[in-house]
Amino acid sequence: MKLLSSVLFLLLVVPATCKSSTLEDACRSFAAGHPSIGYDYCIRTFQADRASAGAADARGLASVAARIAGAKANATAARVAALSAVETDARRRDRLAVCAEVYSDAVDQLAQAAEDLARGEGAGADDAVTQLSAALDAPGTCEDAFGEADDTSPLAGEDAEFKKLATIALAVAASLTPPPPASPPTPTISD
Repeated sequence: MKLLSSVLFLLLVVPATCKSSTLEDACRSFAAGHPSIGYDYCIRTFQADRASAGAADARGLASVAARIAGAKANATAARVAALSAVETDARRRDRLAVCAEVYSDAVDQLAQAAEDLARGEGAGADDAVTQLSAALDAPGTCEDAFGEADDTSPLAGEDAEFKKLATIALAVAASLTPPPPASPPTPTISD
């Protein structure tokens, strides 16, 4: 009976520990490269989403992160639409239109990235990194539309939050891709 209890305990605890370890390892690695966002934010982001509990590896976490960022992009696009609907200044509506376009693109890019990660083989991670990199441009482009006109962005908070989430997704997905080959040393010509 004691042996059976021990085996059941290991069967229940070890998989949870492995998943937790995968999450902790991914966030530790992420935080090392992005100290301004940090480990705690990364952990909280994943823990707030039930699907991350089922992610058995970094690929699963990257897919979850892309989906989380996609949901934020979608919410930001909805906020842009709501702001545009009540904006009376045509120039400000034009700036909001820039944001609407880039966030619409980001929603599509993040959905594609999640699909690429779900494929699970070969170029899927590379394709996902490309899509995630493109999506990460949305908040900067949106903020630039307002900054270039010396106008305060009504989306600064949303842009900052989306940038953090997209950065996590990109970093986790990028960890799945092999590093680029080292370039050979440049030959020197001597006299």
